[in-house]
Amino acid sequence: MTANSLMQEITYTTYIKSPLGLLRISGTEQGISEIRFEEEEAIPALPESSIPTCLQACAQQLEEYFAGERQDFDLVLAPAGTAFQKQVWQELQGIPHGKTTSYLAVSRAVSGEKAIRAVGAANGRNPICIAVPCHRVIGSDGSLTGYAGGLWRKEWLLRHEGALRTATQIPLF
Repeated sequence: MTANSLMQEITYTTYIKSPLGLLRISGTEQGISEIRFEEEEAIPALPESSIPTCLQACAQQLEEYFAGERQDFDLVLAPAGTAFQKQVWQELQGIPHGKTTSYLAVSRAVSGEKAIRAVGAANGRNPICIAVPCHRVIGSDGSLTGYAGGLWRKEWLLRHEGALRTATQIPLF
């Protein structure tokens, strides 16, 4: 064994039930690396005492979000991705609760209109749903396009946040 292999961090996973199904939360002592929808209901849970504080905080903040008590997340995030993907995900965090923006607007903010496909791909690979609000990105024509968790979940999240009552789009450029 090398010193590097001994220093690898342990990844922990916990689950919460939400109105949209089971959510898997993964991360290390250092931060959240993943929030994903799970289709299976029979997932074993770890005792709460063995889950790092950052994962417990994430679970609590997600529960508050679904209860309508939280609009913004205060979490240490540690998603794995390319530099470009991380740049897109950082941009997504600037979309306010209850608002939407377009893939084109995100593309213009990040690296120009020609990167719209790359922005769409990065958005689709976002490993931290809800807290990194990729669901707030819609088509330029206002259509709900693409969502890894399913369009029905995207619509539910946008309605929950009040973004579908009015077609409120914000430019990010």
